[in-house]
Amino acid sequence: MADSNLNFSEKLDEMERIKTESNYLRGTIEEGLADRITGAIAEEDTKLLKFHGSYMQDDRDLRDERRKQKLEPAYSFMIRVRAPGGASTPEQWIAMDDIANEYANHTIKLTTRQAFQFHGILKRNLKQTMFDINQSLLDTLAACGDVNRNVMSNPNPYQSDVHAEVNQIASDISAHLSPRTQAYHEIWLDGEKVMDTSVEEEPLYGKTYLPRKFKIGIAVPPSNDIDVYSQDIGLISIIEDGKLVGFNVTVGGGMGMTHGNTKTYPQLGRLIGYFPKEHALDVCEKILTIQRDYGNRQERKNARFKYTVDRYGADWVLSELNNRLGWSLESPREFHFDHNGDRYGWTEGSGKWHFTLFIQNGRVKDTEDYKLKTALRKIAEIHTGDFRLTPNQNLVIANVDAQKKPEIEALIDEYGLTDGKHYTGLRRNSMACVAFPTCGLAMAESERYLPSLITKIEDLLDEAGLSEEEITIRMTGCPNGCARPALAEIAFIGKAPGKYNMYLGASFTGDRLNKMYKENIGEAEILESLRPILLQYAKERTEGEHFGDFVVRAGIVDAVNDGQVFHS
Repeated sequence: MADSNLNFSEKLDEMERIKTESNYLRGTIEEGLADRITGAIAEEDTKLLKFHGSYMQDDRDLRDERRKQKLEPAYSFMIRVRAPGGASTPEQWIAMDDIANEYANHTIKLTTRQAFQFHGILKRNLKQTMFDINQSLLDTLAACGDVNRNVMSNPNPYQSDVHAEVNQIASDISAHLSPRTQAYHEIWLDGEKVMDTSVEEEPLYGKTYLPRKFKIGIAVPPSNDIDVYSQDIGLISIIEDGKLVGFNVTVGGGMGMTHGNTKTYPQLGRLIGYFPKEHALDVCEKILTIQRDYGNRQERKNARFKYTVDRYGADWVLSELNNRLGWSLESPREFHFDHNGDRYGWTEGSGKWHFTLFIQNGRVKDTEDYKLKTALRKIAEIHTGDFRLTPNQNLVIANVDAQKKPEIEALIDEYGLTDGKHYTGLRRNSMACVAFPTCGLAMAESERYLPSLITKIEDLLDEAGLSEEEITIRMTGCPNGCARPALAEIAFIGKAPGKYNMYLGASFTGDRLNKMYKENIGEAEILESLRPILLQYAKERTEGEHFGDFVVRAGIVDAVNDGQVFHS
């Protein structure tokens, strides 16, 4: 294993020392939770806390005022809850709603990795919140940190009858690749302490875990709603005669980068082969161990698997994988993607009904004129199926019995829940990260701003006659890529307050990156720049041509099929 050879004289990243000395992710987290003098915990412990599924944050809206008052920042904690494949029961939805009301800011965030996220949890409530999450039979272990994250899968039942099998495989992969440390149970669940941690082991990860976070997703063609090319490991389901037979596998996708550092870039996963479905756990484990052993531990900005793949080459990765498996992957099989979004409204499949609900930017909350959170709680109280969080921050009320459908339909109508069909194609295909006020990395607004920007872009769409055109648009407050902006036909990445880099030209099916069109611009220039392009698109597009394909064909931006030329 890689950590058996760690030599700190080789100038490894500081995080490697922290992990090595953490006593399998314990650090002094427990002591920090007991300290009532401050709302914070020690800086090194905040890095370890990520492995447990939580980030320490402060309210940036209040930061300056509290500084003037000589008060410490308004610290609170974000908690991310793993839900492999985005699946949860009605009882678990109610438990999440209770947590939002009692400990968080009365909202639930549905993330782009099909996880639940809570904000605004005070340190004194952190342990109880973690305990309550585990009581619901969900957990937060490995929702963040240098480990495998929540495993994504296609949640939309309209696709095929294999979605349940794929969802189970996602859950099995998640469980198989979870850390084995007892620290999580000791700290959050009052588990029995391991008295001699010198004998404790992480059989897969070792003391230093992975060089960086690691992401896996399973797509079911023709839907690429999980953005399979953005994953460290992407599994593409191969279906023959209505049965799941195996997976094509891609390696080395990833969205994050750093402004001004051309050695960092988003990248598309490379397709390396096919394998039968019964080998899914083994293949994912062996690829993950390649990253564990060969990933960059000297520089975290170049530590993601995409850089390992680029450094050694996809052919080398395939050869190393075959050696570790003891058998060889087959040649990739045929598949086709036609979109990477959600399909809204009622659909029927496997004798059940499913309603996909549009939730703008994944924020479940009540407002004066839209009681979304209340309505979903009432639905959960009578629902006998399940809820499925989509990779596009929406929600499927899934597996509804025919006899229950009228009751749920009545609640949908009573509360005016929307499937988004009355919105423009642009808004239906929008995503944004949280950004301000809680994310410490944010350089600009995202979730709070994108809806109003879309409203102004919709005026341009009306002028061009494009209101119903399906166009993907995404915004992030920083270049870390949480809303997968590099795969959007129109994207904005925060550069400074009110300023964004604008990107164009990704494919509607999620298999091509976009390209920077203008740098560091505000709203006025965004609208001025988009107007002539949208008008040209309306006039010159060919039948069925998507916006991203058009701007490439028209020479407005170059096609980017390899992240290594993303900045050129």
